[in-house]
Amino acid sequence: MKNLPALNSRKVIKALKKAGFTEDRQKGSHLILINPNTNRRTVKKPLLKSIIEDDAGLTIEEFLREA
Repeated sequence: MKNLPALNSRKVIKALKKAGFTEDRQKGSHLILINPNTNRRTVKKPLLKSIIEDDAGLTIEEFLREA
C-alpha cells in the first residue's frame, strides 16, 4: 500500500468526483459530497484516510489514480 500524501481539498474533491461522487450541499466552507449509487457521504476532511476507505469505499491506490 502506498503512503497517503498530503493533499489539498481541491485534489480530494476532484478525485472523489471522478469516483462518482456529486455535490449534495454546501454550508459555508463545508462541502458535502454523496455517491448516488451507494448513498455514501464524505464529511470529515481531517480524516482523509477514513473518507477514502470507509466513506468512499476506495483503496488508497484507487484514490491516488484519480487525484
